[in-house]
Amino acid sequence: MPGKFVIAKEIEVKVDDFGTSSRLTDPLITGAKQLTVIDVNFDPGKGHNFHKHPDQEEVVLVVAGKIEQWVDREKRILGPGDSAFILADVVHASFNAGDQPAKIVAILGRCVGPIGFEVGDVANNAPWKTLRK
Repeated sequence: MPGKFVIAKEIEVKVDDFGTSSRLTDPLITGAKQLTVIDVNFDPGKGHNFHKHPDQEEVVLVVAGKIEQWVDREKRILGPGDSAFILADVVHASFNAGDQPAKIVAILGRCVGPIGFEVGDVANNAPWKTLRK
């Protein structure tokens, strides 16, 4: 098959501690080898704490709301249409900076592992554990 349609109402929605996420493409869902795409919804005040993807680059595209985006030790507030490009193995984090739900699309490449991405949590390590205090 040359591709696959992904229909929103047929996608599994995962409830996370920060909101919800849905994988739009990855090796399991579409057979992708180069791209993992995840739709992420952050509840107000919540986010995906400091982490890295050792072997993957990532683009974080803000679709709705205000996102406090960290790339290494640099922080920016991003709005709809803004994005951040993150090199492989660079620590980053995304937090909802507003009082309404926020939405991003995370695009990672190339696919790694059976679900298409790997995450190295560093939120409890210095200096990441004190950057937002």
